[in-house]
Amino acid sequence: MKAQMQKGFTLIELMIVVAIIGILAAVAIPQYQTYVAKSQVSRVVAETGALKTAAETCLLDGVVLTACDFGATGSTLMTGASTGGLNGTNGVVSGETGVPVVVLATNATGSSTITGTFGNSAAIALAAETIVWTRDATGTWTCESSADAKYNTPGCPAGTGTP
Repeated sequence: MKAQMQKGFTLIELMIVVAIIGILAAVAIPQYQTYVAKSQVSRVVAETGALKTAAETCLLDGVVLTACDFGATGSTLMTGASTGGLNGTNGVVSGETGVPVVVLATNATGSSTITGTFGNSAAIALAAETIVWTRDATGTWTCESSADAKYNTPGCPAGTGTP
């Protein structure tokens, strides 16, 4: 008598495949979340850093903050601006969410800051963290991030600041 040929997979084989997929997912999902947070930090560094040129122009031309048009639009990764930032008086509609806060010095030799605070649809690991660009009296801009070091870019590390 002929033995019947097996059709399909056994339960053990299917359980092994499911276990392998589970192990791969357990490793891949946290790595992907870290990658997403890193890319969001890079994006906010770029979005806030783009305002340096406008801020520098206003400072060197002697234009006060309320008359300076930065041409910024809201970001989906940042929370809204507070009073004295880019909200309402300088190129952005009042109540616009996701706009960095800019504090300009009264002259070109004073200290100015551009602060972007994570919120809105940013990764949970970045909630309420900040990216701060600071201009010193010599005109040098430095960047500092409050996010965990594993998310920061080389151009904007935690705590020390770089040009």
